[in-house]
Amino acid sequence: MPFLYYLSQGLLVVAAATLLQIAWTDLRKYRIPNLPVVVLAAVFFLHAAVSGRWVDAHWNVAFAALMFVPLLVFYARRLMGAGDVKLLTVAFLWVGLDCALMFAIMLLTLVCIHAVAAKFGWAQTCATEHDKRRRIAYAPSISGALIGTFMLGCLAPAI
Repeated sequence: MPFLYYLSQGLLVVAAATLLQIAWTDLRKYRIPNLPVVVLAAVFFLHAAVSGRWVDAHWNVAFAALMFVPLLVFYARRLMGAGDVKLLTVAFLWVGLDCALMFAIMLLTLVCIHAVAAKFGWAQTCATEHDKRRRIAYAPSISGALIGTFMLGCLAPAI
């Protein structure tokens, strides 16, 4: 296997570690800091460059920009936090059109599991009362779905 293959796999590990850190922070503080999200976006461009996926990277950027618009609507209606919007936008940058369906199915599954766990009190630390509305941390589900997409090989190197 060539060096670039191992480097691209290492960058996926860095991305997964960053996603786990984001998820942990969101679970504890209901905040998603900007720096890890920027690191995640930068790692995407590095990964695209070394994995041979740079040829289609412009489609990933366009897809993320397109998905950002409805996410802003959800944010304006106070259905999502700003951190969730920026993390989901970067997640769509990673998955692009090729892996979007797989990512969406995993995300839906994880969000439903998390919501049910919070509803029944199994994840009591993951839910709080805010403005008389129940909130759960969304980053763990986003992170899990994106890591699952990595693990299923959807973003395997094109080299």
